[in-house]
Amino acid sequence: MKILYAIQGTGNGHVSRALEIIPILMKKGSVDILISGIQSDVDLPFPVKYKFKGLSFIFGKKGGIDLISTYKKSSIVNLYAEIKSLPVEEYDLVISDFEPVSSWACRMNNKLCIGLSHQSAVINKNAPKPKIKDPLGNAVLKYYAPVDFSYGFHFEKYDTNIFTPVIRDQIRTSNPKNAGHYTVYLPAYGDEKILKILSKIKNVNWQVFSKHNKKTIIQDNIKIQPISNEGFVKSMINAIGVLCGAGFETPAEALYLKKKLLVIPMKGQYEQQCNAAALKKMDVPVIKSLKKKHLPKIENWINNEQAISVEFKDQTEEIIDKILTTYSTKKIRRKNTLGHHIDSLKKLKENSFEKIISKLSL
Repeated sequence: MKILYAIQGTGNGHVSRALEIIPILMKKGSVDILISGIQSDVDLPFPVKYKFKGLSFIFGKKGGIDLISTYKKSSIVNLYAEIKSLPVEEYDLVISDFEPVSSWACRMNNKLCIGLSHQSAVINKNAPKPKIKDPLGNAVLKYYAPVDFSYGFHFEKYDTNIFTPVIRDQIRTSNPKNAGHYTVYLPAYGDEKILKILSKIKNVNWQVFSKHNKKTIIQDNIKIQPISNEGFVKSMINAIGVLCGAGFETPAEALYLKKKLLVIPMKGQYEQQCNAAALKKMDVPVIKSLKKKHLPKIENWINNEQAISVEFKDQTEEIIDKILTTYSTKKIRRKNTLGHHIDSLKKLKENSFEKIISKLSL
């Protein structure tokens, strides 16, 4: 069997998950890897056949996406050319982890595409949602990388095709300790903002990992260092707690390691708002932003909150086997492909570029 596995490279979570999924796929058949995006800090130790620019989103410094930088680095013309150039018809199975080039190439060529991502679980009707509805945010998650059948990962098993997180082997085989520090990863905030707020809390050792700095800075009880996979993992394994955005993989790994967790969802990011709603149901504390008025909640988390116990079993191979059993032996053709394709394009066209990217989560 010839498989195309496509990964969204914007952010670290998709690539971290791929570290566990790719070896299993390689046991099942011949695998070509596609990655698009330019924001990941995790290296992929496998040959990548297709490297695309895709549609990348640049972290800002005020709690959200930098729209101007994102616009400058994006090209719809280039994206369309990449979609047209991808020979999806050569593959028996295409699996997309929220990756737009492969998903849209399949849609344009009437090729079945299987979604295997966190986003597939987020848009499920049974998954937790924020109190304030966001139809545009939901539409973007649905049409950014459209698929025919979805298998998703979430903090809990909310539906039949939703599974608990893929925890990479580097975390599963680690020996967690308490070295007396707190690990911080808030890529949507600038270093000055983080320093300004966290410096108000004395007698706490903060290890901050930055998307915006290339050198290490130490100021009193705060150490800011460039983000690296090895450094971040080591810090988190030995931390008391983790303060991070409401993404998926980092909170999931912190929970698995039984670390205290506090999350700040990115502004205007529907996926992170959904994640925050799910974590809140699990009694994980959530604050709206990194501001002075939220310092009492951060201090309460430090002084009073305890780690939450979770059990994330290793189900990765089970999921892959389920997908291969269901789709590799059947000739499934998509219905109403042209109509669905046109409707999808209309959905995207109805919204401006700025509105769309302001709703996408990293």
